[in-house]
Amino acid sequence: MTFSIAGRCKRTGMFGVAITTSSICVGARCPHARAGVGAVATQNITDPKLGTLVLDAMETGMGSADAIASVIKDRDHVDYRQLTAVDKDGNTAHFTGDNILGTNAISEATDCVAAGNLLSTTNVPIAMTSGFNANRDAHLAERLLQGLEAGIAAGGEEGPTHSAGLIVADKMPFYLVDLRVDWDDGDPVQQLRSHWNAYEPQMNDYLNRAINPSAAPSYGVPGDM
Repeated sequence: MTFSIAGRCKRTGMFGVAITTSSICVGARCPHARAGVGAVATQNITDPKLGTLVLDAMETGMGSADAIASVIKDRDHVDYRQLTAVDKDGNTAHFTGDNILGTNAISEATDCVAAGNLLSTTNVPIAMTSGFNANRDAHLAERLLQGLEAGIAAGGEEGPTHSAGLIVADKMPFYLVDLRVDWDDGDPVQQLRSHWNAYEPQMNDYLNRAINPSAAPSYGVPGDM
C-alpha cells in the first residue's frame, strides 16, 4: 500500500524521500532524513521509530546496510516492516520482511533506492530509480518527485493512493523541504507536485528568514511594511 524513493544528491549533499500510499498522512510516519547523515523510508506496517534508529546508527559512522542490520536484529515484529536507506556516501540498503503485503519489489541505483508493496507490477521501483536519475542537475526535491511520478506512470499501487510526502534535508537540523498531502480522493502526487511548484520559488526566502531575518525579503502580507 506504499511506494517510496530515498535519495542523495552527490553534488549538494542533500538527502530526501518522496512517498505515497493508500492510507492517511504518510508524510507523518514514513519518510526520514538528516542533514549530513542520510535518508530512510519505513513502510508497509509502519513503525516510525525505525527511521530514527537507522539514522542514529548511520550518524555513528555505519553504512546503510550495517545500520539497517543493527536495527532489525532481534527486533519484534520486524517481519511486517519494509525499510530502505541511503547513507552519506550514496550507498543504499533495504530490508523486506516475510509478512509484506501483496506484490513487493526493490530497485537500487546510483544514490537512490526505491521500494513498494501492494504494487501493480514489480517494475514500479525500477521506473522510480530511473526517473530519479534522469536529470541529475535538478534539485533533489524535483528528482525525488520525478521518481515518484515515474512510479505512478509505471502502474503504481494495486489500488488508489490518498496521501503523499516529500522531504529534503540540507545543512540545517530542520528540513529544507517538508511538503505533505495528508488526504486526497483524486491524485495526491499531483497535489504534491503543485505544492512543490509553489514552494520552490519561495524556498530560499524561508531559509533566509531562519538564518538571517534582516536579509530576508518582506512577508507580503497585510500590514507588512
